[in-house]
Amino acid sequence: MLLTLLQETGVQPSHAMAAIGAGLAVIGAGIGIGKIGGDANSAIARQPESTGDIRGSSLIFAALIEGVAFFGVVVGLLFAIK
Repeated sequence: MLLTLLQETGVQPSHAMAAIGAGLAVIGAGIGIGKIGGDANSAIARQPESTGDIRGSSLIFAALIEGVAFFGVVVGLLFAIK
């Protein structure tokens, strides 16, 4: 169904799939960062004295997840351009 819709509108299926892949990478990053934030909040609530350590670790993990999402978007754009 999706392929026939793309053919009717004149969009290349490879371009559409690249955009879907980039979108899934961003959605996955949002889910991962949301999970990190929720777990960090519950960990800080349980042990308030280790707030700095938990905050630092969660920021590092969030940056790593954002890096992976950035690579996913770049790869999706490269496939769309090709």
